[in-house]
Amino acid sequence: MTPTKINIEELIALCISGNQSAQLEVYNRYYKAMYNAAFRIVKNSFEAEDIMQDSFLMAFTKLDSLKDKSIFGSWLKRIVINNSIYHYRKHSKQKEIPLDDMLYRVEDSTNGFDIDYEFTNLRVKQVVETLKTLKDNYRIALTLNLIEGYDYEEIGEILNISQSNCRTTISRAKESLRQKLMITTEA
Repeated sequence: MTPTKINIEELIALCISGNQSAQLEVYNRYYKAMYNAAFRIVKNSFEAEDIMQDSFLMAFTKLDSLKDKSIFGSWLKRIVINNSIYHYRKHSKQKEIPLDDMLYRVEDSTNGFDIDYEFTNLRVKQVVETLKTLKDNYRIALTLNLIEGYDYEEIGEILNISQSNCRTTISRAKESLRQKLMITTEA
């Protein structure tokens, strides 16, 4: 049986035994989603790629600590999210200006989404673009809640804030998003 026909539990067992083709198959199954999750937080393609690679390495070295192999995808996503938040905080403390912001560059047309995924609804594009303009704490909290599907408790843990503070932040972020959307639709 080739690795592409194997379910995730069997693939993880092969990865634990050191099978490199199984590791490559796991990587191929998850890398796009993990890159997108990192990109939505750090807003930098190169950084998102590094975070994704580091997260896969971390996951592969700690596979034996994963009790339920069927939850590998959500476990890996949690690693990516945590690493992304860590890198975001590290860079925001340093107040660095990315070289890409200083030089002329051609924007990545994928905006962190799969190239094959076509947005057919103009409103969805508008919401995604407006989400990018929110304050960073609002953007990250809404991304974790609405796009990644984390609940308030999980977001609070990830962002190191209380659950009530998380609810307030997300509520304010949604209101800010609504207001910005209203302004763009009126213009």
